[in-house]
Amino acid sequence: MNYSSQSGFKILVVDDEIDLESLIRQKFRRQIRDKVYDFVFAVNGLEALAKILEYPEIGIVLTDINMPEMDGLTLLAKLKELKNQGLKTVIVSAYGDMDNIRTAMNRGAYDFITKPVNFEDLEITINKTIDEIMQIRRSMEEHDQLVFIQHDLNIAREIQQAILPKIFSLFPEKQNFDLYASMVAAREVGGDFYDFFMIDDNRLGFVIGDVSGKGVPAAIFMAVSRTLIRATGIKGVSASDCMRYVNKLLCNESVASMFVTVFYGILDSTTGEVEFVNAGHNPPYLLNSKGIRKLEITGDTVLGVFDDITFHPGKIEMNPGEKLFLYTDGVTEAFNNQEEAYGEERLESLLKQYLEQPVDTIIKETMESVKMYVDEAPQSDDITLLSVTFYGQGR
Repeated sequence: MNYSSQSGFKILVVDDEIDLESLIRQKFRRQIRDKVYDFVFAVNGLEALAKILEYPEIGIVLTDINMPEMDGLTLLAKLKELKNQGLKTVIVSAYGDMDNIRTAMNRGAYDFITKPVNFEDLEITINKTIDEIMQIRRSMEEHDQLVFIQHDLNIAREIQQAILPKIFSLFPEKQNFDLYASMVAAREVGGDFYDFFMIDDNRLGFVIGDVSGKGVPAAIFMAVSRTLIRATGIKGVSASDCMRYVNKLLCNESVASMFVTVFYGILDSTTGEVEFVNAGHNPPYLLNSKGIRKLEITGDTVLGVFDDITFHPGKIEMNPGEKLFLYTDGVTEAFNNQEEAYGEERLESLLKQYLEQPVDTIIKETMESVKMYVDEAPQSDDITLLSVTFYGQGR
């Protein structure tokens, strides 16, 4: 066993026997010389407490029970109040004092040695105690690291949520459309995203995406993808040109074989025409008073995999009152405790119940339906929804 450090593992010996310090220094002279052990001495409990304040790195307290001013049992109680998991007490007392030794063990002492001391036995006990302390210290360090990581993840979650639009009345002068969206990450941070922005006075760009994978890498790729789509789309290029340019950039920067599925649409709020590209994403639903239907996919692949490919635009004409409902597969692939998926059939049935409702109601009811379905089962994927209503000029 090797516990050597710059000064050795610090051990406090508490005993009023005058000769004990010289005896220990002689018996463990090699370990002291090799900086395996570093002993500190006190003659009673009060002095021991002062030494612990002076040397907070002390890991083991070897203490007698019967001492003046403050005995070993009282010292043990005081040490317990420190709530230091990395500090262990070993009782060193006469065999005839077994009742007090038993009391000490019941009060939290880690181990005991009987007098007269067998130094080979003492060394074994010290090393066993050090092993336990080192394991506890490693666990505490790992716990601190996890707390630090969790703190960073919470900040990352706040940042990620902040970059997603939360105010849906950004365009009060535009009375001919309405929209609403929501995203719930499966972990602290997620790979789903949505966004919307005015390209010019009449055209609204809107997008929903789902990055492969989860956690921090997906969140970073999500932020990059969302930023590139917004920065490119706001220039006024077509949906297909926007996807082609963003895909090229993502292919150049993509790592770890990550990709993103995207549905990007451009609504002309004066005519109801929607130009869109579906890059490997779930096809949205078009809702009106007669029912629902899926938009045909454009046959295009995901972004971030194949460089220099062409994307094919699709077009639909939305009539006044019609809605587009976009979602990620975290909805249909939400599993309950029986490992049964929510599924498209259940989603379509729900949408048919809310055809005439505002988009915020549809989004909120869908989220609530999925939540009730999965019950207490862990969320397996990010869940993101976005819906747009076209009212036309007569609203």
